[in-house]
Amino acid sequence: MKKPSTKQKQSELTLIITLLVLLSVTLLLGLYLWLRTPVPDTTPVVENENIATTTIELPPVVIKNPKEIGRSIQNHKIESYTFGSGEETIIFVGGIHGGYEWNSTLLAYSFIDAVESGEITIRANLRIEVIPTLNPDGLYDVTGKEGRFAITDVDDSKQGSGYGRLNAASVDLNRNFACKWQPTSTWRGNAVSAGTAPFSEPESLALKKLVEATSPKAVIFWHSQAGAIYASECENGVLPSTITLMNTYATAGGYKAVPVFDAYPITGDAEGWLATLNIPAITVELTTHDTVEWPQNKRAVEAVLELYKKN
Repeated sequence: MKKPSTKQKQSELTLIITLLVLLSVTLLLGLYLWLRTPVPDTTPVVENENIATTTIELPPVVIKNPKEIGRSIQNHKIESYTFGSGEETIIFVGGIHGGYEWNSTLLAYSFIDAVESGEITIRANLRIEVIPTLNPDGLYDVTGKEGRFAITDVDDSKQGSGYGRLNAASVDLNRNFACKWQPTSTWRGNAVSAGTAPFSEPESLALKKLVEATSPKAVIFWHSQAGAIYASECENGVLPSTITLMNTYATAGGYKAVPVFDAYPITGDAEGWLATLNIPAITVELTTHDTVEWPQNKRAVEAVLELYKKN
């Protein structure tokens, strides 16, 4: 028998090695693909009503500021800024006498800016509603602006003598609420219209609806110009909680506290109406008609927020 040559043996060896390499690669590739294939879950599903399910909590709805709570006779917006989502509401109201007390509206905006910038913190249990002006028609008469305005927008020729105090129907809004209401009331001894009935004006009705919707713990009205803090009452005397609120604001702000307003008779005022609902309300009178007095009112507002916080 003829022996295979050396060259033939080398060819056979090369072939065997090649086949072994191909086999190894095939086996390794198969193992790799097998390891990457997900194993199906064959565990049977058992329904059990006693097993607690996890509830996914969605983030709270953010109220976009400001929100419209009504319209004036001349169709200007009545707006409120909302801060916090607590269960207890405090309402702050500026500009119920419109352009005659325009500085009370600027004070409201100063408060709004302080909250939005983080200068003032709202406690977790509180919800704050800030109405910059309840009488936008009267404010427009003096500033020519709807919403925010600057001191330079104020028409100096329309200052004083009650200009811009009434709404577009010539009604004094702070005589149009349900506390001893009469169709004609007084302001500094002068007769003023109080409307055709309590809440006959869309502006006062807007505040009524907000109060009914939020059931506030307290309401603070910003006015000018007496430099004092007045308590509220209607026919049953001043609420003890109102006295506490009045003293808290007056002490922190450095204002005089006046438990009873007796300069002249008033009917149909908003603060008195709130007293009939057992809601403490105070009137904050700035010292002049053209100063905001923010530093002392900032201290007073923070004291009120502290008063109504929960420990």
